[in-house]
Amino acid sequence: MSKQFAVIGMGRFGSSVARTLYEMDYEVMGIDEDEEKINENIQYVTHAVAADSTDEMALKEIGIRNFDVVVVAIGADIQASILTTLILKEMGVKKIVAKAQNERHGQVLYKVGADRVVFPERDMGIRVAHNLISANVLDFIELAEDYSVAEVVVSPGMVGKTLRQLDVRARYGVNVIAIKSGEQFNISPRPDEVIQQHDVLVVIGHNRDLKQFEEHA
Repeated sequence: MSKQFAVIGMGRFGSSVARTLYEMDYEVMGIDEDEEKINENIQYVTHAVAADSTDEMALKEIGIRNFDVVVVAIGADIQASILTTLILKEMGVKKIVAKAQNERHGQVLYKVGADRVVFPERDMGIRVAHNLISANVLDFIELAEDYSVAEVVVSPGMVGKTLRQLDVRARYGVNVIAIKSGEQFNISPRPDEVIQQHDVLVVIGHNRDLKQFEEHA
């Protein structure tokens, strides 16, 4: 049986998470105390409920404990975000992912029971910064504190060479996990794969090594 998700807070971030999961064919419940936000997103979720997430009884009635993952995507109201996370933890929700405004907010969310804390503004800032550092970098996703995945457009010097010839693993310490050629996505490419013009390399590695690769790619 596929995972079931609940997203509390249908602002820009929450609705984006809910819609993406829904489009990937997961069952998603959208929850917000603002009826208008629920109506705006009703076609992008499996179920939509107007409820106050700081009200334990309301969450019990929704059956929030039945969901595999609950995303607390509450926007500006830090107090409601912390209280909701605490209530979910006390109710025994399996996995809680909470959005934080800043590091301190994130620390509190972890203390009251969040399994994972995301910083959309900061993470987006990291992506944008990496895109600015190098025109070749299309996207950058932080996996852990020191490791990330980057999408890098191949440089003219790479075109016509095989992955074996480029040997980015030995030279930069990063691994090519996929090659994007237009609409095609080649996962775990072979060493004799020839790099074409406009290809995008999806590489994984330590941030320090990725930075070096980005600068020389």
